[in-house]
Amino acid sequence: MKRLNALRASCVALTVAAAAAACSKAESQQNQPTNPGTTQPGSSAEQSRGSQPGAAKADCSNLPSADDLKKWLRSTPSESEAGGLMSGKMEWATVVNRRGEICATAVATDDPTSAWPGSQSISKAKAYTANAFSTDDTPLSTARLYTLTQPGHSLWGVAEPNPFNPECVVSPNDADKTKGKICGGAIPFGGGVPLYRSQTRVGGLGVSGDTACADHEIAKRIRHAAGLDPSKGQFADDITFSSVDGPSQFSHPLCANTWRNGKKLGDEAKASGY
Repeated sequence: MKRLNALRASCVALTVAAAAAACSKAESQQNQPTNPGTTQPGSSAEQSRGSQPGAAKADCSNLPSADDLKKWLRSTPSESEAGGLMSGKMEWATVVNRRGEICATAVATDDPTSAWPGSQSISKAKAYTANAFSTDDTPLSTARLYTLTQPGHSLWGVAEPNPFNPECVVSPNDADKTKGKICGGAIPFGGGVPLYRSQTRVGGLGVSGDTACADHEIAKRIRHAAGLDPSKGQFADDITFSSVDGPSQFSHPLCANTWRNGKKLGDEAKASGY
């Protein structure tokens, strides 16, 4: 009997101790400071728990409008030389949300047809690509996809399952008619960057209308002006060149009149023999 009573007393003591430890842990967690980047819907922590309907805020309400894009398309080229053929002054820009739906499209010029008409679709595809191949933890600009998507590299053929929707090819004057659509596309050269609020990817931005290197410079500047840089900073997914930065699987070729962050780096190799 004494042994039984002693055993019961030990069990009670263990139960009380376990309950106290659980309460202490819960109280400690409750008193931890909250960080919107890790607690808001769609954060990295939530995404790691698996699929949850509505886990990520995926609308356009907290992303730049067409007016915002036009303002930055006109102001950011003057921050410093962007290089390219036109110093990044004749660009199209598109924003998509986290689901890949188009939120806004704009062009720097008063007359939409005076900028490259073909770049309207390219800006939409770049925005889709940057959002589609980035995560909450790892931003991946389209510039960093170049080498990975070349023959013999690990992402060769990535564009095949992501074709651009032909219904999204519209007149320059009708660019806003694709709003709300998923136009798709996979562009593995400079000009597309993912958009973030704290530690959460909220969409993508695509810029086109000059060389791919100048497109990246303008896209990077617009993202920064909008306050939508990755948590690791404005240059976390910056364009890199093997001739300047050394060999890398993320390298992009030099373009005509290549500038990066206010410094000229070189020019695209000249063709010969034809």
